[in-house]
Amino acid sequence: MANLLCLAVALVVAASLPVPQAAESKSSFEDNFSIMWSEDHFKTSEDGQIWYLSLDKETGCGFQTKQRYRFGWFSMKLKLVGGDSAGVVTAYYMCTENGAGPERDELDFEFLGNRTGEPYLIQTNIYKNGTGGREMRHMLWFDPTEDFHTYSILWNNQQIVFFVDRVPVRVFKNADYANNFFPNEKPMYLFSSIWNADDWATRGGLEKTDWKKAPFVSSYKDFNVDACQWEDPYPACVSTTTKNWWDQYSAWHLSDDQKMDFAWVERNLVIYDYCKDTKRYPKLPEECSLSPWD
Repeated sequence: MANLLCLAVALVVAASLPVPQAAESKSSFEDNFSIMWSEDHFKTSEDGQIWYLSLDKETGCGFQTKQRYRFGWFSMKLKLVGGDSAGVVTAYYMCTENGAGPERDELDFEFLGNRTGEPYLIQTNIYKNGTGGREMRHMLWFDPTEDFHTYSILWNNQQIVFFVDRVPVRVFKNADYANNFFPNEKPMYLFSSIWNADDWATRGGLEKTDWKKAPFVSSYKDFNVDACQWEDPYPACVSTTTKNWWDQYSAWHLSDDQKMDFAWVERNLVIYDYCKDTKRYPKLPEECSLSPWD
C-alpha cells in the first residue's frame, strides 16, 4: 500500500499530460446511449448527469452508444462497486457488435471486483476477427470505489492506448504490414455493463459473489467522444490525418512525459502480460515483438 501511495503522489503530474481535451458530447443519456437489457436496473441522478447500473442475483444491466465510430478518443468517468465486490465485473469496452460474435473486433476495459480491502484489478483485452487472448492486468494507484476516475481509449491506425486518469497503462501498436492482430477496419460501438463472473473474475473463480451484498452498483458520468462517426458506406474522416488530433503524427506515439508515466506503470503495476506468458504461448504472438516506445 505504501508503494501505491508513492505512485499516486508521483502520478499527479499525469493530469497535465499533453492529451488534447476532447469535445464534450451531449449531456443527455438518451442522446448518446440505449439500454441493452434490464432497463429496471438502470437509474439516473435527479439532474440526469450520473448514471447507475446495478447487478443482483437475477440480472445485471448494460448500455451502448447509438452511434458507431472508427478511430478517435473515447472517455468516461466511472465509480466502481464498493465494498465486497468479488465475482462482479464492470465492463467498459468498444465492440463491433452487440454480442460475442465470432468475427467481432473489441477493445476492453474490465474491472474485476474483489473482497473488501483487496485492490481492484483492471483487465484489458483486444480482439480482432473474434480472436482475443491478449489480456493484461494492472493494479491501480487509487481506490476506484471512492470517487470517479477517467478511463479513456485512444484508437488510430498506428496504436491503441488505454488511459487511466490520462496515464497510459497499455500501448498496443500496429505493424507496417497487413496483419490479424490490430483492429482497424470495422467501426465499433461503445458499451458498458455490470455482470456476474464469479466463475473466473476473482482469484480464478475461487471467490464467489456474495449475493447478500447485492445490489452492486457502478456509476458513470461525463461521456466524452472526439471521433470519426461512422457513415455508410465509408466516412471521409477515417482517411484524413489533418483535421483530427487523434489521427495526427503526435497521436501515433507516446509523448516524452507519457513515456515516463508508462514506464512507471510497467515497473510497478503490471500483474499479468500475455506477451510474457511463455507457458500459455510457447511461441509468442507476433505483435509482442512491437515496441510500445516507438
